[in-house]
Amino acid sequence: MASFFEFPNHQNPSFAGIDIRSRSFIFTSYTKRTRGGVYRSYIDGKETAEGSGSERGGCLIGHVAHGKSTVVKAISGITTTRFKCELERNITVKLGYANAKIFKCEDASCPKPMCFKAYGSNVGDHPQCDMHGSEERKMKLIRHVSFVDCPGHEIFMTRMLSGATIMDGALLLIAANEDFPQPQTLEHLSAVEILNIQNLIILQNKVDLVPEEEAMNQHLAIRQSMEETIAANAPVIPISAQLNIGIDVVCEYIAKRIPVPVRDFISPPHMVVIRSFDVNKPGSAVDEMKGGVIGGSITKGVLKVNQIIELRPGLTQKYANNKWMCIPLYTRVVSLFSEQNELQIAVPGGLIGVGTTMDPALSRCDGLVGHVLGQVGTLPDVYSELKIGNIRLLRKLLGAASKDGTAATVERLAKGETLLLNISAMAKGGEVLKVRGTSATLRLNQPVCTSTGERVVISRRVQGHWRLIGWGEIEGGTRLDIPAAPNWIM
Repeated sequence: MASFFEFPNHQNPSFAGIDIRSRSFIFTSYTKRTRGGVYRSYIDGKETAEGSGSERGGCLIGHVAHGKSTVVKAISGITTTRFKCELERNITVKLGYANAKIFKCEDASCPKPMCFKAYGSNVGDHPQCDMHGSEERKMKLIRHVSFVDCPGHEIFMTRMLSGATIMDGALLLIAANEDFPQPQTLEHLSAVEILNIQNLIILQNKVDLVPEEEAMNQHLAIRQSMEETIAANAPVIPISAQLNIGIDVVCEYIAKRIPVPVRDFISPPHMVVIRSFDVNKPGSAVDEMKGGVIGGSITKGVLKVNQIIELRPGLTQKYANNKWMCIPLYTRVVSLFSEQNELQIAVPGGLIGVGTTMDPALSRCDGLVGHVLGQVGTLPDVYSELKIGNIRLLRKLLGAASKDGTAATVERLAKGETLLLNISAMAKGGEVLKVRGTSATLRLNQPVCTSTGERVVISRRVQGHWRLIGWGEIEGGTRLDIPAAPNWIM
């Protein structure tokens, strides 16, 4: 029995008695600013590393209906499936977001792992411990956490890639009551490996629906299949998200095994847009209208209320001979939110909502997804063509089979074919103009704002769906001329 469970530094609970718990993911601590503007991170009062110690993000990945949204709700209390199409089909279609806090009881005698607990981000920093015998003790906040709930269906693979690119870690969900491995389990795992997301935790969900022996056999199969992957050293934690079983164990793993990231507060702000909204209700009066709202994750720098910001590529227009015109958007930050918590300053890590003064027609229906936001004049170049080098293709096509039922092989890139490129949170189609060795030049169907050295995930349309086939790095391309910022901004 002991070999089935892998819980840190305490006796393994009994599976038959369902005495396993857990409750969340991702991380932060508090920070102090030292001389010279350097921030240092502290956990339990001990300095850990230079950085912000600010909120970290993790994506939930895995095959469709394996319980990703249920895990997020068990941790944060937030239901991420909100749209009509999601509720009707009972699957995640758009990226879902939620924040939570991880606490630990200040009473050293409080038993592990029950001394760890997670609540929604609206809970105060010192709630009461609910363990018997520790009711008079307070709990200490040790991590802020953010989640991106990624769709698991094969037709939404590009959205999963967009959500995963901004995250620091991942929770891979595997259902105990289904055969292992499922197609999108393998495809999502390959995507995590391509994106080089090192912090990975595997959750064997729905263990309450199968006999103990069956769950243990699948646990062994998971461990064996991960030996040659990026998840070779990842813990495999049995849970039941529906029953809130095993959640506090996940909290302990996060608190003890996931490092606090190094954050850059000094550089100009840089944010990747993964959602955009029009929050105005139909029929709103003109004087009640609010500007467009942008959602995403700050990768470096600090955003402030009343700051003037730039978005690239902005407004684009295509002319004859595949020529493009690009006009960046300029706007002012009027509000910053982390869920319902209003902020004056937003720092790297976690998920932030940015209220602006821009025309909400530009941001409605995710119209600005893939844009890059930052300080005026500091954003990367905008490209209409990209040269991608160091391309590495997968040997087998994941999630699709050939006519004889075996895994289809990945063919080489061909001139004239159309591919889908995921660059950070952007998903852009492109026509292959030239292939030479491990490099290829593509003409994009829409300009992108990116930098050389950025990793690109490549997908090809197979059997009616975009399938992951490989990755590469941006080496250069055709840059667009960007008009100078207006005088009133400078």
